[in-house]
Amino acid sequence: MTEYLATFHTHLAALRSHRALTGAGIAARMAPVPRKISSSCGTCVFYTADAPSETLLDKDTEAVYRLDPEGAVKLMEFE
Repeated sequence: MTEYLATFHTHLAALRSHRALTGAGIAARMAPVPRKISSSCGTCVFYTADAPSETLLDKDTEAVYRLDPEGAVKLMEFE
């Protein structure tokens, strides 16, 4: 299992994504975005899954990061 962090353009998108992830049985939590990562709304979702699970994320997702011991690695960025 890998830990991911998703950032969003809106707080509502973060909430919808959190609900979709937990509804699919994926452990997820909402939190403020870490200072080293910028975000439009300031809210992110940390989640642990086998894959980035981008199909469960809201259409207003900004980016998805994989969390490693060395830091966050950006996997994908959305428009």
